[in-house]
Amino acid sequence: MTGFAILLSAGSVLIALGMTGNAVAQNAPADPPPIIDVHVHAIGDLPGIVPICPNASHFLASDPSTKEAPFGWSQEPCSAPLQPAQTGAYMKEVLDEMTRLNVRAVVFGDPATVTRWKQAAPDRVIPGTSFAAATPDRKRLSEDELRRLFTAGGFKVMGEIGLQYEGLSPSDPSVDRYFALAESLDIPVAIHMGTGGSGRANIASPKFRGSMGDPLLLEGLLARHPKLRVQVMHAGYPMIDNMLTLLQANSHVYVDIAGLIWSYPLKEVNRYIARLVDAGFEDRVMFGTDELIWPGLMRYSIGIIQNADYLSSEQKRDILYNNAARFLRLPPVKAQ
Repeated sequence: MTGFAILLSAGSVLIALGMTGNAVAQNAPADPPPIIDVHVHAIGDLPGIVPICPNASHFLASDPSTKEAPFGWSQEPCSAPLQPAQTGAYMKEVLDEMTRLNVRAVVFGDPATVTRWKQAAPDRVIPGTSFAAATPDRKRLSEDELRRLFTAGGFKVMGEIGLQYEGLSPSDPSVDRYFALAESLDIPVAIHMGTGGSGRANIASPKFRGSMGDPLLLEGLLARHPKLRVQVMHAGYPMIDNMLTLLQANSHVYVDIAGLIWSYPLKEVNRYIARLVDAGFEDRVMFGTDELIWPGLMRYSIGIIQNADYLSSEQKRDILYNNAARFLRLPPVKAQ
């Protein structure tokens, strides 16, 4: 797992203690239209989790001569902080929220945990897992084991692939065999690209390299595997020009706006999404939350799209459902 706001990388847990911003009001209709969240994490309990205020207004500088927090979000109050799940209840609370909001989700994590989610909600969970174990040493799974998971095991997406947190390019030859396997099995891959999120990568994730999140680093991979479907997680934020260049050149590439959607100032979030849409790629932007610990992130993030005055109703429906349905080869729905 290489989540956007909380990163289990090299055994470190980065926790946003007080992000600021006004929560986006979201009143779900009695019979809400279907939504696909392409970026949810199946995780266990984490210690010390507190309420958060999404869309932080800024990142704080720190001084290496002091005891530095592993996160850099400003700690400002908001009117409706999002509450963490109760101990032992994260899966149930997220699945309950998905039912209320009529959401299907791609859920990433270790195979055993994701399988429990799938068993608990077979009609809601689309299972995903990667070739790197969620352990400090990030031990690679064997190709045979991965093949079994994506055939007999019923897994549908290879991800989250967090090579950036290892300081590796997605086109690094050392992992190419896994992408070759995904292409041969016609399995889409979801790759963390862009931001490290917390503003403290040098402290909590020392191998992380911002430069390894450049979307154009995918070009070598895509050239070797032209039929591979790629989900660029976090939409390559903040490298919008390179992201647009990649989208223009490769029609099999989609982006998700997970994590980005609630971890940065709202004006910046809307500006970034608008750039993707205004550049002509509205059919390849997919909704996601990077759901971690706080079940309310899903409702909150949906509200940001539903309240975006720069998007038409058709564009909102495409981002919230149709684009992901196309990418995952699920049935589309009519705009409502």
